[in-house]
Amino acid sequence: MQRVIGKGTWLDKVAHLLVERERRLGRDLSLIRVESGLGASGIPHIGSLGDAVRAYGVKLALENLGYKGELIAYSDDMDGLRKIPHGLPEWLKEYIAMPVCNIPDPFTCHSSYAMHMSSMLMDALDRLSIQYRFQSGYEAYKQGLLNKEIDILLRNAKVIGERIAELVGQEKFKQILPYFPICSNCKRIYLAQAYEYVEDEHKVLYECKGGIIGREYVQGCGYKGEADVFKAEGKLSWKVEFAARWSALNIRFEAYGKDIMDSVKVNDWVADNILNYAHPLHVRYEMFLDKSGRKISKSAGNVFTPQLWLRYGTAESLMLLLFKRIAGTRHVGVEDIPRLEDEYDRLEDTYFNSSRIDISSSLSSASTTTADTMKLIKQRGIYEYINHNKPPSRAGEHVPYMLLAQLAAVAVEGKEVEYVLNRLRAYGMLKGSDGISERLRERILKARLYAIEVLQQRPESKAVSLDERQRKAIEDLIQVIGSSDDAKVIQSSIFDTARRHGIEPKEFFRLLYMLLIGTDYGPRLGPYIIDVGRDNVINILKRHLASV
Repeated sequence: MQRVIGKGTWLDKVAHLLVERERRLGRDLSLIRVESGLGASGIPHIGSLGDAVRAYGVKLALENLGYKGELIAYSDDMDGLRKIPHGLPEWLKEYIAMPVCNIPDPFTCHSSYAMHMSSMLMDALDRLSIQYRFQSGYEAYKQGLLNKEIDILLRNAKVIGERIAELVGQEKFKQILPYFPICSNCKRIYLAQAYEYVEDEHKVLYECKGGIIGREYVQGCGYKGEADVFKAEGKLSWKVEFAARWSALNIRFEAYGKDIMDSVKVNDWVADNILNYAHPLHVRYEMFLDKSGRKISKSAGNVFTPQLWLRYGTAESLMLLLFKRIAGTRHVGVEDIPRLEDEYDRLEDTYFNSSRIDISSSLSSASTTTADTMKLIKQRGIYEYINHNKPPSRAGEHVPYMLLAQLAAVAVEGKEVEYVLNRLRAYGMLKGSDGISERLRERILKARLYAIEVLQQRPESKAVSLDERQRKAIEDLIQVIGSSDDAKVIQSSIFDTARRHGIEPKEFFRLLYMLLIGTDYGPRLGPYIIDVGRDNVINILKRHLASV
């Protein structure tokens, strides 16, 4: 028996812990801010988006508990360019180590390199209908939002440097200040070392000596100068900048990836002990990996962008990917889109077909529930959060994504929607001629692009385990499909083939649906095979035979 918190999801558990912690700290609960950092030094990928979407999910859960929340999307646009991301022009080499907010946009459509990269992530957030407040790091420094924190940190630089060495073994901040000036001579950041803070003038003295940028040492220009820390002439080190942001913007929650564990550890200590601001509640998430097991990287050339997902999949399927869970490493690729599209449909079916369960138990309630009911409550909760706590009044049309892709691929260009809808009605999968949702129309067009740009380019099939009887039955069926163009003959031959090999026809049909469209249900197979093309179906079946 378990107690239900909010909607029963991991997001609700985090929101509950956050509220309880804030109460213990005695902080004002009239507005609870959550934050996500937007990296502006490379092309944003699914992992970058996941950080923001999950923070937004915590905001939704807070609002479900009766609190006002706000998501701050903070762009670190004063970060220095460390390497040229895969596919970007070589002329960017001359800007290595320069703040990305001061680098021209290589795509020539935004005011800077940083704004182009930030805008890609904001575009994805907008397309997911996520509410957030954008905060440019450069503007934060320029407007003086961090001035109080900068002054306190630099006044306490000695004790901070010693503590960094104790916590993570990094010695350099025992010799230099945790602040990186932009050299006024070569215009680069991370090369100049600030060695003294002139407190009454709010300036640091520095020498441009050089430093490791990416994996290479970049020689400094040797210039000695001073930088006004209240005028965006540099930025804080990551080892203290998070703490400054949390304090200045009153941030109560921020998740982080394990790749910045050391920075978070130091920043938590700095916030608590130097800035006298209790650090935010954290949740650590695992990284997204590509299908080969490599970390998805902005510079390695394996970036899987939100825009690519949304070219082939809906906003709902992408939200499902990011809301399902936060624990564990995730291998993700464009091949996951059909599965997530169908999974969202099943989630919607569960939501509308389940009996209405009271999930509004308050945090103070002692109510409990069984494991099966808890699972159902979680599924309903995730569905509502995917729909921004405003679920539709009824379910949409549910058609396997791969069926849409295969039908749309053989349709006349420009007539894809009309053709697919006509065939679905012929299969009995749609009723009537009116009332088709815009989401189904959108999925048809996206599925057609997936069929043409993904399936036709790399038509690999996900392996389905087959026993010897099933293999022999499929081999026989391939012969029938190849020799007959009559839908009725093919339909009846499926029954005959199943019985001939000692397989229950119902189970054989379910197997064929899994092999052909990735679900255990679908249209009448005889007409479907004729519609999508006998050769196409034979090729799919042969690939499955070859993959096991």
